[in-house]
Amino acid sequence: MLGGRYATKYSQISSSGHPKLPEGKKSPAVGEKNLVCHCLVLLDFEPPRRRGRQRYVEKDGRCNVQQGNVRETYRYLTDLFTTLVDLQWRLSLLFFVLAYALTWLFFGAIWWLIAYGRGDLEHLEDTAWTPCVNNLNGFVAAFLFSIETETTIGYGHRVITDQCPEGIVLLLLQAILGSMVNAFMVGCMFVKISQPNKRAATLVFSSHAVVSLRDGRLCLMFRVGDLRSSHIVEASIRAKLIRSRQTLEGEFIPLHQTDLSVGFDTGDDRLFLVSPLVISHEIDAASPFWEASRRALERDDFEIVVILEGMVEATGMTCQARSSYLVDEVLWGHRFTSVLTLEDGFYEVDYASFHETFEVPTPSCSARELAEAAARLDAHLYWSIPSRLDEKVEEEGAGEGSGGGDGDDKEQNGCLPPPEDESKV
Repeated sequence: MLGGRYATKYSQISSSGHPKLPEGKKSPAVGEKNLVCHCLVLLDFEPPRRRGRQRYVEKDGRCNVQQGNVRETYRYLTDLFTTLVDLQWRLSLLFFVLAYALTWLFFGAIWWLIAYGRGDLEHLEDTAWTPCVNNLNGFVAAFLFSIETETTIGYGHRVITDQCPEGIVLLLLQAILGSMVNAFMVGCMFVKISQPNKRAATLVFSSHAVVSLRDGRLCLMFRVGDLRSSHIVEASIRAKLIRSRQTLEGEFIPLHQTDLSVGFDTGDDRLFLVSPLVISHEIDAASPFWEASRRALERDDFEIVVILEGMVEATGMTCQARSSYLVDEVLWGHRFTSVLTLEDGFYEVDYASFHETFEVPTPSCSARELAEAAARLDAHLYWSIPSRLDEKVEEEGAGEGSGGGDGDDKEQNGCLPPPEDESKV
């Protein structure tokens, strides 16, 4: 008998392992595909209280993992472009401003040193003196000339002369390095702005996953949708079960990842995501939930991570959206509310009902027990039909045997002459 907190409508179990029905309820007829007598349906089930579990992947797709004690930090500099793109916006903007300001200051200081070394600053009022840069009378003027050179503004007030070979070399060097700095920083900002991470914000997942019957089999389902009218090209879906486990040798594997099949073999994992779709994982013998009943599932500790990938139609860049479901977010015996309706000449999606579910009759036993119960029922029907046919044949044979004796009497009474008499005649 189940405990008080898990008391149900069918709380008494018979000696054969089948639930006892309440008084006034008739047992299902033999031959009807009703598995109530094999699988206990829990009604008004109160799930046990669970302590909060640390998520591996947040609902918004952010991975809740931090890298610690990384000593080989030089590896980040080998891929400086990706490092700058991955920085936060405030750090990226700071680096962007410093990259230009420092190069302007650096070359401005060199221009000032050249003018100071040649004595141009001492002959500012000498009209016969040919300076390296005209009208360069201090560090501020050198800094402004550096900005004009690197940004190719060219106001015309400060101009380099042909009597300064070191200035000509510096001018070529600053023009080349300035173009490199522009290409690098503008490229970083462009990639950061056009990152498909923001596109993933318009790819939504249902707040809960559900478990219910589909074509007589238990399935774990969740829903995905795209809020934009520009679609995701070559969209595909994956699901991972994150659960710690211990091997036979005693090794503990934290956050072990197991694939959940969502139609890879049949191609159902490749989506045409024009309207919201319900993704289904059939709980079969290859599923890690094969032997998990409702009570066992709600007492378990796991996380289901779902990953949606595809190319953004507008930019052609690969986009990935992620979400996760904890044990408390898996609803047993629920089904998603339909959000698609047919209007006058088009289909309309009601995203107000995107996360809504409703309860449906669902056995609380595991998928394995459900399959075994169905197999026993099919076996009973398979053997009962031949036995009934045999009984019918035996009854017909018995009837023909009794009828044959009367026919012999009739033949002997002269209705038909016996074959012996014809031979004698």
